[in-house]
Amino acid sequence: MPQRGGGLDERLAAAFAHAARLAPAAPALLVGMDTPQLTAPMLAEPLSAVRRAGVDAWYGPAADGGFWALGLARPTEQLARRLLLGVPMSTPGTGAALLERLHGAGLVAARLPELTDVDTARDARAVAAAAPHSRFATHLRSIRLTPEVTG
Repeated sequence: MPQRGGGLDERLAAAFAHAARLAPAAPALLVGMDTPQLTAPMLAEPLSAVRRAGVDAWYGPAADGGFWALGLARPTEQLARRLLLGVPMSTPGTGAALLERLHGAGLVAARLPELTDVDTARDARAVAAAAPHSRFATHLRSIRLTPEVTG
């Protein structure tokens, strides 16, 4: 679905609201596009039917203090807005603020693996090294990073 305007908190809340309208009884998981090392097996076990029992939300922490994934077992527009609106995005405290909101709402949150999101060339090299056989790593090896990009 196309993103709506506004800050990241508003866009994420809108995506959950859209998912809730499309499939009211289905869980929804939003994943950041800057985690190219993510694989289906990393999600298969924590999101399996057996592990979903009793879980209200899924939280994927990012190494920089943010988060790369957020899932809701029963998303609604109201819940998404309450959890996300006003959370400062792209800061070292973003993940902690979101976890506080999840716990404050009385939700049982399952933790997904910590991943590094790619915000810089240094992050890109670290992710490529962690997943050397990925398409991302293959593509990164084909790019010649200049000194001003590698910072």
